[in-house]
Amino acid sequence: MPELTVAVDVDAPAERVWAALTDWDRQGDWMLGTTVRATLGKGCRVGDEMQAATGIGRVRFVDRMRITRWEPPHVCDVLHYGRLVRGSGTFIVRERGRGATVIWSEQLDLPLGRLGRWGWPVVRPAARLGLQQSLRRFARWARDYSG
Repeated sequence: MPELTVAVDVDAPAERVWAALTDWDRQGDWMLGTTVRATLGKGCRVGDEMQAATGIGRVRFVDRMRITRWEPPHVCDVLHYGRLVRGSGTFIVRERGRGATVIWSEQLDLPLGRLGRWGWPVVRPAARLGLQQSLRRFARWARDYSG
């Protein structure tokens, strides 16, 4: 499975960073082209589910996720089980002095079989750039997050 990992330092305590990161309904405030909402439970325990819609204009896809590990304020693992996005994702929050580092990692089961595997080297740089930009936006947004 292809893996994609990005990280960002945030000038805020780990507890605030965690609260901001797992405020699913507000992820659209910092995540490029994405809206997220809890669909089963509140998104704060193993088994809860979320749905993310990502795209531009009418070109959108839905990512369905289930929380498989929940260890606040440090680790959230999800299982992506939608039609297009499958695999696992992890948010890790590490304390760093008075701040924190967020590590976002995805292990994806690419769609379209062999074509998806061949296309990954072309798509990966754009996906990485999008995740990096989103996390940079998150770092600014989370610094002043108040819930």
